[in-house]
Amino acid sequence: MSKTIDAGARAYSLFERAFSSLQSPLLLAVRLYWGWQFFQTGLGKLMHIPKVVGFFTSLGIPLPAFNAYFVSSLELVGGALLFLGLGSRIIALPLTIDMLVAYITADREALFSIFSNPGKFYASDAYTFLFASVLILIFGPGKISFDYAIGYLWRRRAPRPQTLLEKSALAT
Repeated sequence: MSKTIDAGARAYSLFERAFSSLQSPLLLAVRLYWGWQFFQTGLGKLMHIPKVVGFFTSLGIPLPAFNAYFVSSLELVGGALLFLGLGSRIIALPLTIDMLVAYITADREALFSIFSNPGKFYASDAYTFLFASVLILIFGPGKISFDYAIGYLWRRRAPRPQTLLEKSALAT
């Protein structure tokens, strides 16, 4: 019985390591695809800003011109940063808020149907952008990113705290 449990534990450990190794490639794929989508959306809005201002005005958004430029720039710059994996978690927060506001203002019916008609919620244009933003916000950009490389270099540069054993060796 013990051998069976040990074999099962080893198999599960192997399974877990194999699929855990896919986390960073998955986060890279999410960042590349949705970062590019955010970038293109922001660029498209900036190139057609009068239409965006008109749409924001029709939704009753306060300061529609300011908010149109703000949201367009956020999506453009935020998408580029997500794509690169630079400041990913920091930019994922305002992008998440942006998508929540998009749901509230432009697709309120879909937002409120999250439990009664989930298909309508998922079909909203904002859904996949929101999902990607939340994913990066919570899990980070992964190991294949500028954020990870900068953190790695920063940790290598920072002095290590001495252990008690090292301190006692220096004292003698």
